[in-house]
Order: sequence, then C-alpha cells, then structure tokens
Amino acid sequence: MPAVNIPTERRLPLATGLSLSLLEWGANNAARDHTVVLVHGFLDLAWGFAPLVDQGLAERYHVVAPDMRGHGDSDRAGPGGYYHFMDYVADLASVVDQVGRSRVSLVGHSMGGSIAAYFTGAFPARVHRLALLEGVGPPEDETPNPTRVASWIRAWKRTREAEPRAYPSIDAAAARLRAADPLLSDEHARFFAERGTVALPDGSRRFKHDPLLVTRGPYPFRIDVAETFWRAVTCPVLLVEGSESPFRVLENLERRVACFDGAERVVIEGASHMIQRHQPEALAGVLTRFLG
Repeated sequence: MPAVNIPTERRLPLATGLSLSLLEWGANNAARDHTVVLVHGFLDLAWGFAPLVDQGLAERYHVVAPDMRGHGDSDRAGPGGYYHFMDYVADLASVVDQVGRSRVSLVGHSMGGSIAAYFTGAFPARVHRLALLEGVGPPEDETPNPTRVASWIRAWKRTREAEPRAYPSIDAAAARLRAADPLLSDEHARFFAERGTVALPDGSRRFKHDPLLVTRGPYPFRIDVAETFWRAVTCPVLLVEGSESPFRVLENLERRVACFDGAERVVIEGASHMIQRHQPEALAGVLTRFLG
C-alpha cells in the first residue's frame, strides 16, 4: 500500500539526549496554521496512520506523527533505561513545542490517546481539539504492587538477555500482523510489515520496537489518577470507538467517558481497535468535521 502523500522524515531532539523519528506532511506550506499531531499506540509506529492521512488530512492540515521512544525509528531507552508512561507525555510536549503552529490538535490512538489526554490535562491551553481513538485507558490491573514489581524485575532481566524473534520474510511478518488483527487487509499488513521491520544480515526481518516494551511495567494504570488529568481537559473532545472493539466492554467505561464534560462520542462501524487501519475513510470524515 504505497502512501499517496509522501511525508518528510526527520529527527526531533529531546532534552533527555534521545531523539524521535517524525513523519511530517505539509511542512512547507506555511498557510496551514493548524497542526494535527497523531500519537500512535503501544507497539505501533507513525506509519500506522498513513492510511488515515491519505484520506485528505494531508491536504487540510499540517500533520505530524512521531514514533514514540522505543518504537519505530526513534531512539530506545538504552542500557539501564526503561519506558515509563510520563516519559511519553514529556516527549509529546517536546513535539508540540518544536513543530506545533498557532493551533495544535491531538489525535491519539489507544496508549497514544492516554498520552495525548494526560498532556492536554497538564497543558490545557496548548490544545485546540483532542480526539481519542479507543483512548480512555487500559483495563485496570489489580495485581498487588509487590507481585507486580517482582514480575517486572524478572521480565526485564529475561528480556535483556533474550534474542528478539525474527521472521524469515516480509510475508511472514505480515502474516503475524494479520493473525493479531483479522480485520487488517493483506495490502495493509504487507505495508506495515515493510515499514515496521528491519532487515537482518541473513535476510530475515525483526520488528523495530524495543523488546523491553512488552514487559509489564512496575506502575499500574490507576483510574483515580487518570481522572485528575481527564477532568482538567478544557478543549472540545471527540471519543471514537470501533463497533467490533473488545474495549467497548471495558470496565468503568462510562465513568471514564463522563470525565470529559460534553465530549462527542462516535462509533465507527466495521472497525475493531485499530480504527485508523480498518476504516480510514470513515474515520477521516469524522475527524475533519471535528477538527474544523
């Protein structure tokens, strides 16, 4: 699936010394004063939004999509480092500060929605519109903290010592994506496998994300903490769900939604959790109407 609108690829330095890989559409058109930042979810990457951007977003807005740290072509945490959620929020602040124009709207998917919502709650005056695609937080984890920390330490050590899985070909990597997401088309699966893997010397492919990401971190998601950020959001909010998504039965879903006072709620038919991949045209229509 070659992208119709080819973005500019650039590096964005962070104050931590790391840098993020960034895709940018409309960089040379100063007349587009509305920056839309697309924030991907867990184990995804910026190229995951390409089908959505190709549905007219690139012609209407200045669009940027970073690979969050540890994902895609962005830097990894490095020796001794780890991926804590608030690091992602701080990284998004750097993106907004460095590439945002006079108006900045955020569109976050899944974990990216949580990142975008926390940033908006912390800096409400910086965000013009906030769209959350299946982005009102993960299921709550009631594992006792001592048990969770012990599990994290063991997993961290095991992952550092293990050799990440490799796939014999692009087609094999695409098949892995299709197995995880039955609604993903063969064309899209191959495109994301090409963009999301790196070739090894023997010709096999390995997904670009840091394997350390798949270890369950020591700090669980807490809805009482999330609510303090969600209730601090003052801009218009759009909540988008996929009709086939398993997250539509998320515990406390209505409680979470109620934190966004006056939010618009839309269900995209024929989409599961990866809405931007399953129904990009329908989603683009909803977003452009909301973003203005």
